[in-house]
Amino acid sequence: MSWNEPSDSWRLDLERDVPTTPDDVRALRECRANAPCWLDLSADEIDAVLPEAALDRRPTAAGRKPFSLE
Repeated sequence: MSWNEPSDSWRLDLERDVPTTPDDVRALRECRANAPCWLDLSADEIDAVLPEAALDRRPTAAGRKPFSLE
């Protein structure tokens, strides 16, 4: 009996798990390698990429019943 580590069974393999062409895979890998992680962006950089008034349009909890674990 063999055992695969959980991380191996959940790892996404673009060539196996997503219906893409080899050119798609190459472009996705290049994009991932060259794109900054959004967690590394400053507040000003995030603000620059948000559409105008995006924060005003976000859903709020106004009028909803407060959540409780009781």
